[in-house]
Amino acid sequence: MRVFVAGAAGAIGRRLIPQLAGRGHQVTASTRGAAKQDELRDLGAQPVVVDGLDAPAVREAVARARPDVVVHQMTALAGKPNLRDFDKWFAATNRLRTTGTEHLLAAARAAGVEKFVVQSYTGWSNIREGGPVKTEDDPFDPHPARNQRESLAGLRFLDRVVPAAPLEGIVLRYGNFYGPGASESLVELIRKRRMPIIGDGAGVWSWIHLDDAAAATVAAVERGARGVYNVVDDEPAPVAEWLPHLAQVVGAKPPLHVPTWLGRLGAGQVTVRWMTQARGSANDKAKRELDWRPAWSTWRDGFRHGLTDAVRPAGDGAPDTPA
Repeated sequence: MRVFVAGAAGAIGRRLIPQLAGRGHQVTASTRGAAKQDELRDLGAQPVVVDGLDAPAVREAVARARPDVVVHQMTALAGKPNLRDFDKWFAATNRLRTTGTEHLLAAARAAGVEKFVVQSYTGWSNIREGGPVKTEDDPFDPHPARNQRESLAGLRFLDRVVPAAPLEGIVLRYGNFYGPGASESLVELIRKRRMPIIGDGAGVWSWIHLDDAAAATVAAVERGARGVYNVVDDEPAPVAEWLPHLAQVVGAKPPLHVPTWLGRLGAGQVTVRWMTQARGSANDKAKRELDWRPAWSTWRDGFRHGLTDAVRPAGDGAPDTPA
């Protein structure tokens, strides 16, 4: 198939292009920066420079590519994470998830595209009540932190608009990324003992290796049906369990423990909620309906062997036969 990957120079795009090209797909890859064209070409794609918020440019780029499938991976996070002012940190990404999605959907419809796959997220967005693990049928958090309301609205927008579009609309809610290009800042914090366990550390996180997220995206491109899918590994786990393990893996001292009140004072409400109240996500639907399995089925092995470009375990989460 002909696949148009928007935002292809990001962490997922750089892992996705080789998987698509390796399975025989013709990939057109968009980026906002001309300097990244050679990298995209080397990965196996035909690069095109386009701003995802420029509607006429997006329409022209998609029309020229004549794709069967459009994959929306556009994000715009820059600088160090700013959890104290989350919506400000995510402002550009939120525009790409709303206005950018509208532009890309309109271009896809005009070009007769059959399928539209978009990046979303699952984690802090889950309702913080009930059991520790949520499915796609569970609601979003009805009471998000004040400085996460706009970001949650962007995720709601994707769930509402993409599956309802007049083409095969698929939303992939990725868990927390790790792997080359996604783990460096986290590992640095842990090595400097600047990521303590707050309170009881009972907040449950779901992880996904970048390669496994890319493999799930290939599965969605090739055989996904309209709907929303959680793309996470098989083992949601509380912070008090995965954080000490990661510290041990990277040769750091065990994380410090701080009371909730001190964590709120030092790190803010978003971090405290994520550390103490978050709910994980189940991947049963993606495994069943996309016929996908994460090669790193648990963060335990992934953290130990997959933080860098090490040899992957047998299988890559996608079928062996070329498309």
